[in-house]
Amino acid sequence: MEMKFYSPLTAEFFPDEPDWEDESYNEYEGYPMDGHDLLQYADAVDEAVKKDIADFNGDLMQYYHEDDSVRSKVVSAVPSVEIHGNKLCGCLNVELRESLNEGEQAVLCDYISGQYSDGWGEGFEQRDIRVEDGTLAVHFWQDHDFELKRDVPDMTEFNKLLNRPKKPKMQLIGQDGNIFAIMGRASRLLKNAGQCDKAKEMCNRVTASKSYAEALGIISEYVETELSPSPTPKRDRGDAR
Repeated sequence: MEMKFYSPLTAEFFPDEPDWEDESYNEYEGYPMDGHDLLQYADAVDEAVKKDIADFNGDLMQYYHEDDSVRSKVVSAVPSVEIHGNKLCGCLNVELRESLNEGEQAVLCDYISGQYSDGWGEGFEQRDIRVEDGTLAVHFWQDHDFELKRDVPDMTEFNKLLNRPKKPKMQLIGQDGNIFAIMGRASRLLKNAGQCDKAKEMCNRVTASKSYAEALGIISEYVETELSPSPTPKRDRGDAR
């Protein structure tokens, strides 16, 4: 008996020949990518995952130490990637002795979330994946609202999760501190990310703000800066290999 759980993939792409004039490019963080962007590199990512899990047979359940019904029912849980629609997704292949109820599925997903954030996934995202025009760092776990989804015929909710707009990243330290210059940079990043409505909304709020600090705070709601709220802390579930 088998089950599959899907999750969004993101990545940073570091080109061999970066465009230093492109304000959306950060030499330390590269270009952000989502599952749609990663589609062109599907074979390379798939090969990298298979190579990475080969040394421990790919089974994340060997690090699950609870003596419970999940342990007795789950034979193995192996990470992989699959294409759904026009996106590359993370896929957890679960082999079962018998079916899991909803509570047991929740326990398993919580454990795998920990493996993606602090265990296997943390190690994998630090491994450079060589592609034709640069290198990739691929993330199975996401900082915001991470969730594993069952493979069901209706993928509507999962697609909503995958299509959720991501906040562009923008550095404040060492840059022009003029608030209108900062607003202009943030606006361009949002527009380049296809979020023109957000760019307009941000500019309207910034120009109506009453202080420099308030304006910076507003900008940091729309783009990820040093002032943006910290992401949801990673959860520790099981040992890292």
